[in-house]
Amino acid sequence: MAETGNGTTAQAPQVQMNVQNQFVRDLSFENILAQKGASGEVQPDVKVQVNLDARKRDSDKQYEVSIKLNVESVDKANAETKIFLMEIDYVGLFHIDGVPDDQLHPFLLIECPRLLFPFLRRIVSDVTRDGGFPPLNLDNIDFLQLYRQEAARRTAQQGEETTTS
Repeated sequence: MAETGNGTTAQAPQVQMNVQNQFVRDLSFENILAQKGASGEVQPDVKVQVNLDARKRDSDKQYEVSIKLNVESVDKANAETKIFLMEIDYVGLFHIDGVPDDQLHPFLLIECPRLLFPFLRRIVSDVTRDGGFPPLNLDNIDFLQLYRQEAARRTAQQGEETTTS
């Protein structure tokens, strides 16, 4: 609490966040192994790429946050043998109030995806199971670490652009 000039204390604004909606914007699953008619034992090696995006919506204090996953499974014995591919774009619509402007960007790309992730994990599990494979239970994603890595990458990229110009 901070003291104002008239002897009263001002309270920091309360952060309010409401998930207004969440949905799958795009989903693609390809069972490549079945399409090729391949059979036999394979040992899957699963790679997951995560991309985050956030944008302000037309309505006041409303934001759209998107988690895009690209999941590729290949055979450990032969990396050329693809088992399945999955792409999903999962979106949450949020009403956010009380977050200072300088903290809004990290809030949108760390806290919002953290709330969406359990629902996305369930969809990935269900789709891989329904696609003919054991359910893929994604490990937790550290969105704070992802944010820091992206910030460091951008800083390094800006440094390279400055030295080359």
